[in-house]
Amino acid sequence: MIGVFSDSHGDMEAFDAAYELLRSKGARRFIFAGARYTDLDEWVLWRRQRARGGREYSDADFLADVTNWLGSQDTLPRTPARGAAPADVSSEDDRRLVMERFVRVPERESLQYRDPSINNKAMDMVADTLCCIVHDKNDLTRDDLLNASVFIHGKESEPKVVQIGPRYFITPGRLVGAAEQTCALLEKVDRDLGFSAFRLDGREIVAPRLLVLEKKSSKLTLK
Repeated sequence: MIGVFSDSHGDMEAFDAAYELLRSKGARRFIFAGARYTDLDEWVLWRRQRARGGREYSDADFLADVTNWLGSQDTLPRTPARGAAPADVSSEDDRRLVMERFVRVPERESLQYRDPSINNKAMDMVADTLCCIVHDKNDLTRDDLLNASVFIHGKESEPKVVQIGPRYFITPGRLVGAAEQTCALLEKVDRDLGFSAFRLDGREIVAPRLLVLEKKSSKLTLK
């Protein structure tokens, strides 16, 4: 399962609540569709500071905290430095492992959007489906529409699924600036995808909907 959320705009409590809710429902990868792009970095630091509890925060504390975030050890791949035991993995290595669980894209107002080294859109394989992730769906190009089958975007006040021909446009709603704070789940259902959405208190507000996808060949392979 993949957790999807967007538009946190600096609200670490909402970001964290969405992460914890989606992880409790089985998500092990996450899509953050922007606004603010840097909220992922700030959330990692926020978690570390919160875990400190008024005492010096050691590398061992951070290792334990990361393990708790991402589930049991068998779901947390670790790559120790050559010749080092797993316990010697640094805090920066663990931060990288957290980041690798996320796909994120920048919003137009961010510095990262104008950084040529950062893509404004991301392509990712969800099950057997090529998905395009973008904060603002108005940034999609003709080539994007031809290549992908599912488009995941932010900048919407509520979660929804819009089907246009064989393509689906889905959004998790907003964590900040809407009547309800919401997030969403994507999961594989046979050869298709299922979409559902929730308020941060866990109440389901979009019942599981099946995205029936046309299968087409693609030479693009993504990790």
